[in-house]
Amino acid sequence: MADFVRVPPERLPPETLTALLEEYASRDGTDYGHYDISLEEKRDQLLSRLSAGDLQLLYDVDSEHWDLVHRDRARELLADDK
Repeated sequence: MADFVRVPPERLPPETLTALLEEYASRDGTDYGHYDISLEEKRDQLLSRLSAGDLQLLYDVDSEHWDLVHRDRARELLADDK
């Protein structure tokens, strides 16, 4: 079973957070609706949702991968670790 850790975005250097958000926004299968928006707009939307608490940044210690997940899913994943 995965061992997840919540990473507060404010603990990351700004350039690292920007790089993570841009990498996430450019992943295959990431859908932003019926129209194209720039990478910067996608990044800003993700940052806004992260700042509002809608998204959580989780790090999987076992696989050494990270992901952005909805706060409800993050709560489930973190509860499963206990």
